[in-house]
Amino acid sequence: MGDDLGMLVIRLAVGLMLITHGANKVAGPGGIGGTTAWFAALGFRPAWMHARVAAATEIAVGVLLGLGLLTGLACAGCVGLMLVAALTDHRGKGYFIFKGGWEYVLLVALVAIGAASVGPGAWSLDHAFGLDLAGAWWALVAVAIGTGAAFGLLAAGYRPAAVSGGESD
Repeated sequence: MGDDLGMLVIRLAVGLMLITHGANKVAGPGGIGGTTAWFAALGFRPAWMHARVAAATEIAVGVLLGLGLLTGLACAGCVGLMLVAALTDHRGKGYFIFKGGWEYVLLVALVAIGAASVGPGAWSLDHAFGLDLAGAWWALVAVAIGTGAAFGLLAAGYRPAAVSGGESD
């Protein structure tokens, strides 16, 4: 029972965080227009589409994780989201999040990989429907699918401006 409660807490924490991040992209202070401008500044093309895809993906993955439904695939989505964030917005800023670094996105991705390995617990829709989408294999699947999706998205639509003055990340 303790493991089930622990996984429920982890799923709800990560799931609700993703839902609120996605909702903030749509209805936060700058709305979807502000998110689109931010994505354009990061180098995403077309920015309007990437802003919407990111928001929808965060909300969908958050709902799936929170419910414990298709957990292994939801964890793959989380890994992909965090890898894209690490390679774009947090890249070149060091490790610590208080300096804009990738500490936070790494932690969230590793928690997702752990959740894919352990599974959602008995208090989940996966368990209720008899779906077995957890284990070491699913942790590897989450890494592979998440990484593949992230690099596919970046290859298709990430065009950051060239850095001038010999600076590098």
